[in-house]
Amino acid sequence: MKRKTKITIPVIISMAVIIAALAFRGKKEDDKTTYTYAEITKGDIENTVDATGTIEPVTTVEVGTQVSGIINKIYVDFNDRVKKNQLMAVIDTTILSVQVRDAKANLLRSQAQFDEAKFSFERTEDLYKRNLLSELEYITAQSNYQSAKAGVMSSQNSLDRAELNMRYAFIRSPIDGTVIYREVEEGQTVASSFQTPRLFLIAEDLSKMEIHALVDESEIGQIKVGQSVQFEVQAFDEKKFTGTVRQVWLQPETVQNVVNYTVVVDADNPGNLLLPGMTATIDFIVEQKKDVLLAPIAATKLQPTEKMVKIMMANMRKQFENRKDSTGDSGNRRGGFPGMGGNMGTTMPTVSNGNFAVIWFFNDKNELQSMPIHTGSNDGKNIEIKPMMPGLEIEPGMQIISKIETTEPLASETMRMPGRPGGGFGRRPF
Repeated sequence: MKRKTKITIPVIISMAVIIAALAFRGKKEDDKTTYTYAEITKGDIENTVDATGTIEPVTTVEVGTQVSGIINKIYVDFNDRVKKNQLMAVIDTTILSVQVRDAKANLLRSQAQFDEAKFSFERTEDLYKRNLLSELEYITAQSNYQSAKAGVMSSQNSLDRAELNMRYAFIRSPIDGTVIYREVEEGQTVASSFQTPRLFLIAEDLSKMEIHALVDESEIGQIKVGQSVQFEVQAFDEKKFTGTVRQVWLQPETVQNVVNYTVVVDADNPGNLLLPGMTATIDFIVEQKKDVLLAPIAATKLQPTEKMVKIMMANMRKQFENRKDSTGDSGNRRGGFPGMGGNMGTTMPTVSNGNFAVIWFFNDKNELQSMPIHTGSNDGKNIEIKPMMPGLEIEPGMQIISKIETTEPLASETMRMPGRPGGGFGRRPF
């Protein structure tokens, strides 16, 4: 006897739920590709060369001393404004004043010897003219006179030197400026020998600064005199300063086996915010474009899956056939498909400068599409784009694919276009 199984309504509902769950799970498992989107924008883009440099005053003067001694008095300090010839410090003049008095005494002694030699020579010369003295006596008197005269001149020079050293003991500012460094204290002994000791460092004008930046040899060719510069300092992270390239020094400097060249940048210092010695992070603006279409660089370097390429090729064939049917075009002449330089599958897009890429997106019907584009300048994050051919439109706000996460196989570099042997995907746009 066969036993019949009775299927109740609750059982049917339970089975329907299980089937739906299995179907949903199967659908999720089939969906193996996730897209990340980015938006095409319109704005400005700058191509820059990065470097770092040190901020320094345009003109600085080291103030030293030409005489040795003890610093007796200091009249200026850090950050003080000074005028030209303003007294800044005094070195003890005790020894120097003794030297001056000694030089004056030597001058008086030399002058007395000179007067005596002069009188003797004049008398000898008179007697010699009357033939009352020999020629030897005349020459001797003349020689003594000349020696005494030279002694007076030497003593006068010694006095001048001693008085000059006395004046050097009074340290004065050679220019109008600001004291940015002081190296001595009152009571300190300074010794002037082969090298003049530095007492003060004066900056002439802190409203104008200069930056000495090291630029790598691979990028120095892009740096030109008069080029605009933007830079930042750590003290003011959100503030951008501007400058202009003044010089490119020809003398190279090797740092860790890398050849660099020094670029001098002139910069204004509004509000004296920039201080000597600050490190500046510099962007040399080598190219600047206004109001252009921009896309993330990652979107132009996207590597599609094989499935995406097959869908794209099917769409291209469909559009190409529609165009051929509507125009009667046999497909053998150039311009058969928008964006393709001729017959699809046999001729690649014609480009003018070799800077091209492909962007991927979904159209209004949720169909995967691709578009060949020209690429231009980039700032490391966004890149300038424009349609490759007339008839292809790119609008700001357009959503394009910027990233793919998939378990499907990616299109290989050697994937061939139909009818074009060796046409590597990723090397030529579609």
